Amino acid sequence: MLRVIAGSAKGHKLKTIKGLTTRPTTDRVKESLFNIIAGHLESANVLDVFAGTGSLGIEALSRGAEKAVFFDKSTECCNLIRDNLTHTKLTEKAEVYAVDFAGGIERLYAQGRKFDLILLDPPYNKNFIQDTLKILKNNDIIRDNGIIVAEHSLSDSLPDVSGRLEAIDSRKYGDTVLTIYIARKSE
Repeated sequence: MLRVIAGSAKGHKLKTIKGLTTRPTTDRVKESLFNIIAGHLESANVLDVFAGTGSLGIEALSRGAEKAVFFDKSTECCNLIRDNLTHTKLTEKAEVYAVDFAGGIERLYAQGRKFDLILLDPPYNKNFIQDTLKILKNNDIIRDNGIIVAEHSLSDSLPDVSGRLEAIDSRKYGDTVLTIYIARKSE
């Protein structure tokens, strides 16, 4: 069962996709993630890339983020995210787009949008995080001192630095790893 752990929507159950097309973040990893980034949530603008069920972005909204944008290339996942936002009464704070991560990031950059927190939870072992970090390097949509959280497999190898993004922490939970990047000030 997937649920919101804390905040205004605490305890609300979230719908999931049947089968193996998504891999929701476990409560243990989600709780750890939000303990790590707690100081970055208040009034934050959040981007949840590879959103799946929307669990991470919804948790951020529940815990005080101001706005969240959700990307998933699956229309089915986007419909599910909208249902979960309605159920948690967070629809007014959210935008949901059925779009590929690269096209979505490029679109946000063209619109001049900036985020305080970017959540990356793609399918494991497919180099999506490495590709996303390169796209973010070329399409700067994160504010100075903004945080990127990348959830990935223990076997994924991530760079320590990508442009102005610098890995500042990495924590293991079984075969799942959370790597935290900070966006150093623009030059």
